[in-house]
Formats: sequence, C-alpha cells, structure tokens
Amino acid sequence: MSEEVDVDFDVIVIGGGVAGAVCAYTLAQQGREVLLVERGAEPGSKNLSGGVFYCRVMEKVFPDFVNIAPVERRITRNCVSLINDSSFVNIDYWDQRLSEPANAVTVLRVKLDAWLLEQCEEAGVTVMPGVKVDSLITEGTQIVGVRAGEDELRCHVVVAADGVNSFIAQDAGIRAKEPMKHLAVGVKSVIGLPRKVLEDRFNVRGNEGVAYAMVGDCTKGVAGGGFLYTNEESVSIGVVMRLDDLEASGLSSSDIHDHLLQHPAIAPLLEDGQLLEYGCHLTIEDGSAMTAHDLTRPGLIIIGDAAGFTLNTGLTIRGMDLAAGSALAAAGAIQKAFGVMDFSQEAMDVYRSLLDASFVGKDMATYAKAPAFLERPRMYKDYGKLAADVFYGVFNHDLTPRRHLRAVGLDALKASGLKMTQIMGDVFAGIRAL
Repeated sequence: MSEEVDVDFDVIVIGGGVAGAVCAYTLAQQGREVLLVERGAEPGSKNLSGGVFYCRVMEKVFPDFVNIAPVERRITRNCVSLINDSSFVNIDYWDQRLSEPANAVTVLRVKLDAWLLEQCEEAGVTVMPGVKVDSLITEGTQIVGVRAGEDELRCHVVVAADGVNSFIAQDAGIRAKEPMKHLAVGVKSVIGLPRKVLEDRFNVRGNEGVAYAMVGDCTKGVAGGGFLYTNEESVSIGVVMRLDDLEASGLSSSDIHDHLLQHPAIAPLLEDGQLLEYGCHLTIEDGSAMTAHDLTRPGLIIIGDAAGFTLNTGLTIRGMDLAAGSALAAAGAIQKAFGVMDFSQEAMDVYRSLLDASFVGKDMATYAKAPAFLERPRMYKDYGKLAADVFYGVFNHDLTPRRHLRAVGLDALKASGLKMTQIMGDVFAGIRAL
C-alpha cells in the first residue's frame, strides 16, 4: 500500500493522441484529477494527416462516435493491389454491411485530435499543450511525477502515450532505442479533389469510402507497401517502408513516394488534384517484438504506439483502435489501483492482464508472425508479376488457339523462375501468420 502523499494530479498522461486522450477522458469520467501534457503546440500537429480507424472500440468511450466525431468516410470498399511496373492485379471487396454499424472510418488527425482533447477538457481533464516532458521523477523504484523544464509535477500514476520513439519508456529503462528492423518510415501526401470528382473516380457515394493496400512496385521492391484512402474531399496516399530494408536499398523514401504517385495505375486517380499536405513519420513495423517488453513500472503504464501496439498484416494496418483499447485497459488498471491506493509494480501489472484479455492482446498474439511473413522478398517482386502474367495469358486474345488455364498458369510459373516449393512454403507461412 502506498503512503498518503501530496500530489498535483491523480494521473499525468503524456501525449495527446488517440491513446492519451482516451485514457485521460476515461479516467476523468471516473472522477480522477488528470493532467494531459502534449508536446505539440496544437492538437494533432505532430501527427501525419490521418488514417483508417477501425472505430468500434470508440463506441465504448463516445457513444455514437461516428456521428458526433469529425470522421471523413466510412470504408465499405477494400482493395488489395499487386503493383507491377506496367500492370496491377486487384482484389476489390465492397460490402454495405461495413457501413452500418461503421466498421472503419477515415480520419484526419488534426481534426480528430482536436475534438478528442475538447472532449477531455469538457470531462474535466487539464490539457497542457506545448509542453515537453524531460524526465520522470522517481523515489526509490516508484515513479511519482514528471519534470518539464524547471517545473515538477507530482502524481500517483504516469501514463506514457508519447509515440513510437517513447522517451519515457527509455527513461524508465523499459527498452533501449528500437532497432531499425522494428521500425518503418511512412511518407504521405494528401491530395485535394472536388467531392463529385472523387466519388466518380473511386465509385463511392454519400459517406462511403475506399481503402487500398498496395504491394510491389509501389515501393520499388523495398519491404513495405503503399496505401490510399478517400477522405471527404481529398485522398491520402503514400508508402510505408521498413527502415533496415530501405537503407540497404540505397533508395530515397521521398523518391519512392513520388514514384507511386506517378505510377500509371495511380496517376489517373490523382489527376488535377491539389497537394494539401506532405510529410513523413516514423511508425512501427514489428509491434509484437516491442510489446514483448515490460510495459509497466511502479507508478507507470505505457500505452499506444509507445508500447508498440500497431499491426500490419499486409491486408490491414491498425494502430488507432489498438491505441484506444490499450488506453481502456490502462484506465481499468489505474482505477483498480486507486480503489486500494496501491501503485506498486503488482498493481500496475494488472494492466497486462487486462490487455491480454482484451481484443488488443489477443489480436497482437494472433498476428505475431505477420512481420516475419512480410519479410519475404518474393512478396514485393515476384508474385505481382506472376499474377499479371496469368491474367495476361487469359485475356490476351492474339489469334493463337486458346489453352486451359492450367497450362497458362504453368507457363507463367516457369517464366517467373519461382519454384513450386517456394510458393507452397509462402502459402503455408501466410496461413500461419494471417
């Protein structure tokens, strides 16, 4: 049991993204005195402009979230695209059931983060933007507050939601700087298009939208992929590449991004659009490796990207829903700790048990092998061309006699240089990973 001590706040949350805001809001709703410290001068100013948010977890926090929050479009079409230098093969899936209840929405983080922090303030959270936390305050092994410049603020629990390169996690000795293999760089543009033009080009109407996951020539063979999704009156498009593979390739991330935008499969979708935003951002490539670390210390809990809660399965990229789920688990553990006024290591470790029982922990475990599967070079160089060659053999009616699909496929396989044992090994690895 912790001794009674004077504190400035019950809980200090570091970072005003989805994870930090959801945790702070939930604790304030439960009657806690919460300070949320955000390094950015404006909400969302440090976040590259948005993403696809698998948003059903937010209904637990903000009932009717998709109708009251500043979301862009509901994703009802998902396209997986194998991109080659002069061809592409798409799997295009549309389903109106994904619209109601909303499964995923596109968001622009500048808008969303500002709204989330407004909700926090209305719930009683003290929001302090433009403040950089320099270090933790410890007494023995117990973390009891934070230092920001010359100021010291004391609390019972610190929640670190300070992003991929979490200084707080490093300051607490929980992890060292992550190796490049665990990280990726994302480069994104937001291209403005008139609403009718956008809806006609992407075959969407009303509040529905589309998300593309691309692999292959979009990254010039570097491990990673491309993405595109529709907002209300803009398109977000870019690439995410594993840092170690990008460095080994000798290529520039900005040049690869520009290559995608100029690709003949992509350029017509963006024609006459206006560049609204451009930027790059460090992200997580192997979240499972990062979450294997301890996520707590006495008086400290780490959530969101700072803890490694990101999943890339090749079909979907998830981060915001996992961030929100980890925030709810943290809030649950903290509320239990206040029930007995115990903020020891054992009390903080309740967070891990709540995580493991939630969709966050279960999904991280389910897809733990996905990063290793996505390391296979054939994913980025060979399979797209093989698929295109098969379809070319089917649709290219050049006046030669037609052959059965089996013969067309075998010829394409022979020309690819791939061995059936390699393909079967990749198929089984994919089944195990996904």
